[in-house]
Order: sequence, then C-alpha cells, then structure tokens
Amino acid sequence: MNRRRLSTMYVFGIALNGAALVAAASTGATLYAVTFALVMVYLGLRYWMVSRN
Repeated sequence: MNRRRLSTMYVFGIALNGAALVAAASTGATLYAVTFALVMVYLGLRYWMVSRN
C-alpha cells in the first residue's frame, strides 16, 4: 500500500474511533471510551509516522 492510501485509512480510522468515543462517553461507558481514546492515540502515532516522510 502506498503512503497516501495508508494516510487516508488512518484518518478514516481516527474519525470512526472519534465517533465511537463520543457515543460511548455519552452513554456513560467509560471503559469503552478510554479504549477508543487509546486506539485513536495509536492511530494518530501511526499516521504521524507515515506522513512525516
């Protein structure tokens, strides 16, 4: 996969996890919200690693 496609996939994943985080936080599911936040941080780091070159 090329870098542009990977970057797009990471951004899409971050957006989906953001929506899931908001949904989990609004229903009071703290454990799920924290999990989605950690996944967002991981995807953000991977996006940064791919896009910096």
